[in-house]
This record gives sequence, structure tokens and C-alpha cells, in this order.
Amino acid sequence: MQSGGPTVASVNSISTRRPLPNINQRWFSKSTTSSSDCLKSPKSSISTVKRNLLPKLLIRPTNEITHRLSITIPLSTMYGYTPTSLTDPVILAADESIELGTQVISPGGSLANVFPILKYVPWTWTQRMAKEIRRLTEEMKSIPLEALKKDMVSVQVHYESMISDYEFKANGTASPCLVGEFLEKKQVYGATEEEEETILNVANTVYGAASDTTISATESLFYLLTTHPDVQAKAQAELDNVLLEGGMPRLPTLEDRPSLPYIEAIYREVMRWGPPLPLGLPHATTEDDWYKGYFIPKGTIISPNIWAMTHDENRYPEPMAFKPERFLNDDGTLNQDDRILAYGFGRRVCVGKHVASSTLWLAIACVLACFNLEPKRDADGNVIDIDDKVHEEGLLAHKTPFKCNIEPRSVEWMSLVETLSPKNQDKYN
Repeated sequence: MQSGGPTVASVNSISTRRPLPNINQRWFSKSTTSSSDCLKSPKSSISTVKRNLLPKLLIRPTNEITHRLSITIPLSTMYGYTPTSLTDPVILAADESIELGTQVISPGGSLANVFPILKYVPWTWTQRMAKEIRRLTEEMKSIPLEALKKDMVSVQVHYESMISDYEFKANGTASPCLVGEFLEKKQVYGATEEEEETILNVANTVYGAASDTTISATESLFYLLTTHPDVQAKAQAELDNVLLEGGMPRLPTLEDRPSLPYIEAIYREVMRWGPPLPLGLPHATTEDDWYKGYFIPKGTIISPNIWAMTHDENRYPEPMAFKPERFLNDDGTLNQDDRILAYGFGRRVCVGKHVASSTLWLAIACVLACFNLEPKRDADGNVIDIDDKVHEEGLLAHKTPFKCNIEPRSVEWMSLVETLSPKNQDKYN
């Protein structure tokens, strides 16, 4: 990874079209504040985490479980859709489209990035890949959308009560979700084709943005927790102070977030230590500019070196060390360094950052509350060292695979996790 300042490349953009209207950002901003219960409901988010992570870690702790969790939460939040395995057609289409898209937009990934005229030539590799990505994207949107429509039922709403009394109606299997709420409001208030297309594009973008970055962050999380037992001990002491009620444990929810500053500090430090997109996403300058002696002409592609920013020794001493305390004041309260640079900047800021933030924070809190993570041992009882290597897949960085032991902290925590198994979930919820 690079360690210098922001990288400046004097190459033309792959596309010279005018920027798209910011209607997608407006809809998403509105949906993540007051209008969408599915994105701010602690019960909805914690249900997805506990059903797709904790019981499976108890039975079969593998990388596949954390991978599926990272995919399921944005899909569930956007569409109320829960994939049954990593071979689900939505996941396969999404993974392939993201992989192809990363190749196309990566620096040097396509000659059209250097010679824009090639984007108009229909038989080029870039055009073929773009056509395939569009097909896969439509497949990603259509499968969960059709499943959601089947789960929803029409409901007649009287005009005099429609403003306050409409609610999410389903046949017993649909869950509150962004697209479902939009479809219901469309039935009550009406909506334009542009608005419907926008909300579907937003849902699709959130899945693509949140899933891969959350997978990368979760991989870093498990590695860092496994190799730092002192951090685990401090976090678990804080969790026990909040979650043990009369000696009986309960699971954390997003409502507990303000009461758990050390867990929040771990979240911030994970995102600082290992940003999923070390060089962010490419941006294009909208006008001529200067930066530290560099002349940057309008239309220049700029890749922000997020890794260098989060590993700046002047701001973060010992940047390669995992120290959640760097985000705490002397009295244990959180400091003001709360901007997560890993989510990017400007128009290309990660639209799924709210979903990703809630997902990762809940994963940290739930895993540490219920389990201890330790390195594997060999036949002689010696600890098997875990390397700190990271590999890159296009623009994304992933921790190289490793193995660890994941054990329940106590009989009480194990019993609580066992209640989350499929046969017990209905009565627990």
C-alpha cells in the first residue's frame, strides 16, 4: 500500500457525461434519517446479526459465516431478502458484477480510462464488460424485488387515516425494508417512474457498497480481536457492566451504542487500521486546482490515498499498532475524532455507510459479548502464529485467511446464543 500523499494521475475519465442528478443522494439521505424505520430500527438490525452470525459461530466458526453476514444485512435492510447460502443467485450476480466493475474502473484496468474514444467502440473489452455488468445488475435488482412483491399484500387505506395509520402489511414472511416501505407509500401516495427507479438504484448501490466493504472490515475485526486479548478483556468488562442484568446476560442493541464507548473506539480503530478501500474510489476534478505545488487540470482523475491518511504518524502515533484507546479521552469518553475516512468523500462517499456502521458495530458488540477469540494451537499446545498479510482484489483489501478458536465466554452466554437457533428464534424475537 502507498504511504505518501494523495495520488494524482493526469488521465482522462472513462466517461465525459455530465454528472447524474443528485436525486439518488437526496432519496438516500431522506431514507436514512426520519422516513425509513428499517434503517434506524435496532430490533431489525440486531435480528439480522443474531440470526446470521452468533448461532453459526457457536456451531461452525468459518469465514463463510462472516461473509454471509456481511451480505445478508444490506440485502435484508434494502429488500427484506435473506439469502440461504453463498450460492444464492443474487449473491453470485452481485459478486460477479462487483468483480468486473472493479476491473473496469481500476487505474490501468481499461484502455478506455486512457483513451476515452474507445468507450464508443462497441466491440471493445470495456463495452463487453459494461454490457455484462448491466445484465448482472438488473438480475441483482429483479430477484429480491420480485420476492418482496410476493411477500407483500395489498391493503385498502381510508383517505381520512392514510397519513397516520398506514403500516407495513405482509403475508407473514416479509420484513420491514427500504424498498418495501417505498412500495407501500407508492400505493398510498403514488410515485413517479423516476422515483421508483431511483429507490431501486439506491437499494442496489447500498448492497454493492456495504457488502464487500463490510466483508473486508469483518475480516480485519476477527484478526485484530484474535491477536489482541487485552482489547477483548477491556471490551468484555465494559459489555458486562451494561448487559448483565441481575446476573443474566442479554444481547447488545444499537440503543446501547452511547453507553459503550470502548466498543465504539474498537469500531473506529478497525476502520482506521484496515480501510477496505485503501485508495478509495476515483474522483474527477470539476475545475482547475492546485495542491502542494501540483497543478491539477479540470477532468483529472484523483484517487484519495485513504490508507496514508489513516496511517499518518503525526495524527496517529504508531499507526500500525491496534490501539482503540487513541479514540478515547483520559476519562474514558470518546474524543472528537469520529470521522470514518474509510467511507470516502464528496459525491462518491459510501451511500451504505450507515448500514455498514451499524452492521460492524453490532458484530463487534455481539461477538465480544458472547465469545472469546484465540489463535489456534498445534498438537503440542503451541500457539500457531497468525501473519499480518493483506491481499488486494482490485480496489479492495482483504486480510489473508487465518484460523482461530471461537468459544462461548460462559455457560450463560452459550445458552443465550443457543436460543437464537432457528427452532427458537420465533419465541425469542
